[in-house]
Amino acid sequence: MERLAQLHEWLQGLFPGRHFELAPASADASFRRYFRVRFDDGSTRVVMDAPPAHEDCRPWLHVEELFRAAGANVPEVFAQDLAQGFLLLSDLGSTTYRAALTPDNAAHLYADALGALIAVQRASRPGVLPEYSRELLLRELELFPEWYVARHKGVTLDARQRALLDTAFERILAVNLAEPRVFVHRDYHSRNLMYLPEGGNPGVVDFQDAVYGPITYDLVSLFKDAYIHWEEEFTLDLLVRYWETARSLGLPVRADFAEFHRDYEWMGVQRHVKVLGIFARLYHRDGKEGYLQDMPLVMDYLRRACRRYGELAPLTRLLDEIDPEPVTVGYTF
Repeated sequence: MERLAQLHEWLQGLFPGRHFELAPASADASFRRYFRVRFDDGSTRVVMDAPPAHEDCRPWLHVEELFRAAGANVPEVFAQDLAQGFLLLSDLGSTTYRAALTPDNAAHLYADALGALIAVQRASRPGVLPEYSRELLLRELELFPEWYVARHKGVTLDARQRALLDTAFERILAVNLAEPRVFVHRDYHSRNLMYLPEGGNPGVVDFQDAVYGPITYDLVSLFKDAYIHWEEEFTLDLLVRYWETARSLGLPVRADFAEFHRDYEWMGVQRHVKVLGIFARLYHRDGKEGYLQDMPLVMDYLRRACRRYGELAPLTRLLDEIDPEPVTVGYTF
C-alpha cells in the first residue's frame, strides 16, 4: 500500500488538478508491475512500477531508445523518476498476440512480428548491449539441474548423469556461440507482443534484458513459443520467409538454409532447457503456479529437437531418466 501511495503522489505531481483512476494492467516474472492510468477525458497512460531495490529502469530505457530508433513500436516515455522506480509510458493496449492470434490472422500477424524483428536486427552493432556471452548462456543452462531436476523433479544427478549433462551443455554452447550476432530481445513471444487493431503491429514490450547475441534466438522465442503451439509446417514456412528476406537485406544469416535451421534448432535446445529451469523457479521460489501448465509444451519442443541430432542423443536419454512421464502438447491451433 505504501508503494501505491508513492505512485499516486508522483502522478498527482505530474498532473495537478486532473482526476485519474489507477487499475492493474499487467505483471511479469520479475518485481515489475504495470498500472493503467485513466483520465476523465478517456485518455490513458501506463505506469511501470519497478522498485529500485529489486529493479533498475536504466536498461529498459536504453533498449527503448535503441529499438525505437530502429523502428520498433515500443512504449513512448513521457516521464521518469529513477530514484523511485516509476516510468510513465504510452499505452499499447491490453491485447497480447497470445490473445489475438487465430488460424485466420496468424500468418499476417507473424509477418508483422518478423518485420519488426528484422528492423531491430538491421540496427544491430556491437558494444551497445551486453554480450550474450558463454558465461551467461551457461548460467541459464544451469537453472535446469538446479531448479527443474533437483527442486521440481526431486532428482539428484549421479556422476555419470552430471557428466552427460555437462557434455551436452558444451555441445549446445559451441553451436550457439558460433552463430552470427545481432540485437536480441530475449523474450520475443506472444505475451510480449501487443496486438493493435488500429495498426502498427506489434507493440513490443518487456525488452529490458536485451543483449547482443545469436541471430536465431528471437526466432526461437517467436515460433517455439512456450504459451502457444503451431504446427511445424506453418512455422517452418515462416522461418524460410524470414531467412530469404534477411539474406536479401544483408543480415548475417547462414548462406545455406539447412545450416541456419540447425542453428535455430540448437538455439531452441538452449532456450528450452533454460525455460524449464525458470518455470520451475517461478513456481517453487515465487509461488507462480500458472507456469506449470506451460512446462509440457516446452519439454516437447526440447525432446523433438534433441531427437533430430545424434550429438544430442545423450541428453535425450538423460531426459528420459529424469522425466519419464508421457509428454502431452498443450494449446494448439
